Amino acid sequence: MGPNTDTSDLGAVFRSARSALRLTQRQVGALVGYSASAISRIESNRMRVDLDTRLRLARALSIAPERVSGFPGPRTPVIDTVVPPPSPDEEDAMRRRNLLAGALAAGASALVGTGTASGASLEDALFRLPDAEPAPLRTLATRTAAARQAFTDARYGELTAELPGLLAHAEATRETAVGQARRQAHAILARAYVLAAELAAKQHSDTAWVAADRALSAARASGMSVPVGEASRVLAITMRRSGRSAAAVRLLTQEAAALDPTEARTAAVRTTLLLTAAYSAASGRDRTTALTLLDEADEDVRRRPAAPGGLFTVDATQAQVDIYRISVHNALGTPDEGVAVARGLDIGRIPTTERRARAWTDTARMWHALGDGTRTFAALRHVEREAAQEVRRPALRALTTSLLYGPATVSGLREFAVRTGAVPA
Repeated sequence: MGPNTDTSDLGAVFRSARSALRLTQRQVGALVGYSASAISRIESNRMRVDLDTRLRLARALSIAPERVSGFPGPRTPVIDTVVPPPSPDEEDAMRRRNLLAGALAAGASALVGTGTASGASLEDALFRLPDAEPAPLRTLATRTAAARQAFTDARYGELTAELPGLLAHAEATRETAVGQARRQAHAILARAYVLAAELAAKQHSDTAWVAADRALSAARASGMSVPVGEASRVLAITMRRSGRSAAAVRLLTQEAAALDPTEARTAAVRTTLLLTAAYSAASGRDRTTALTLLDEADEDVRRRPAAPGGLFTVDATQAQVDIYRISVHNALGTPDEGVAVARGLDIGRIPTTERRARAWTDTARMWHALGDGTRTFAALRHVEREAAQEVRRPALRALTTSLLYGPATVSGLREFAVRTGAVPA
C-alpha cells in the first residue's frame, strides 16, 4: 500500500481486522490505550492517526505494518487528531469509563481495595503513570522481586499499592538506558507488567489486556526468551477470557515451539506455556488438543524432575501439572476424571500461597460440578485459610453464592458467604 493510497480505506482496514478477530472496539482500545469512542472515530475515518498509533493498532490486530504505514498522518484540523491527544483528564476519564464498564467492579474492590497508597487505582495508573525518575537497575530488580513475592503470597492490596510506582520508575529507566542496561530495563518492565496483568485478571478487569500487551512489547524488546514466554502466557490468558481460546492456544504453542527444551530455564517456561495452552483448549471444549498438550507438559516434567524455580508467577513442577489437569477436566465438563488426581495431590507441599489457593479453588470447582456441597465448602474454607483475599475474588464469590442457593444445606456456609462478601450481611 503506497503513500498515495486513499485515506478513506484506513478505517476499513482496522475495522475488518477487528471484526475478523471478534474483538470489540472497547477491547482494541484497551490494547492501545484509547477509548472505544476513539476507536470508533478511527474506524469511520473521523480521527486521523499518526504513524506510531497506526503501527500499534496494526500490532494489536495482527495487520502487516506495510498495510498501514503508507497512509498520511494528521494534517488539517478538519478531522480529530491523535497527536497531540485530548487533555489527560478528559481522555483518562473516557478510557476508564469504557474499560471498566464491563468489569466486575464490586468483586475487584473487594479483592484489592479501591486505591493505591498514593490514592490512584491501578487502572488509573496504567493509563497515566505517576511522575518518576530513572532508578538503578539493581534497585528495580529488588523492587520487582518484592512485588512478585507479594503476588505469590496473595498480598494483593500491597501489590496494588506498589505497582504504579514500580511501573513508573521502570518506564523512566527504560527510556534513559542504553545498550545492555536498556535490555535489562525492558526485561524488568516486562515482569512488572506481567504482575499487573495477573492482578487485573484476578479482578476480572479488562485492563489485563493493556498490561499484558505492554508486558509482551517490553519482553520482546529485551530480546530475552524467558520474559517473552512469561508475557505471552499472561496475554494468552486475557485472550482466553475474552472468548478467543483457539487464538490463545496458537500463541502459546508457537512460543513454546520457539524455546529450547534442553536448557533448564527455557524448558521450564515451555512447560508453563503448554499447561496454559491445555487449559485454553479445554475452555474452548477441544478435548483432544487439551489432553495432548497436558500430556506433553507432564512428559516434560517427568524428563526434568528437578526443574529449577525462579519463573515469575508459576513453576514447572509435577504439582502444577496435576493442578492444571484438574482444571482442564473441570473446563471440559468431565470433573469426575480429576477426582483421582485431586486425591493424590498434596496441596500443602506446594511452595506458594497463591498456587495453593489455586489448587484448592480448582478442587472446589470439581466437587461443586459433582454436586458434593460439603466437599466444595471444605475446599473453599482451605482457600480462605491460605489467602483471605483470594476467596473474595469475583469468581469465588460467585461459586460461594451458587453453593449457598443450591439444593443442599451446608452448615456454616451462610456465615462464610457473608464474611467473604458473597452475600450482604
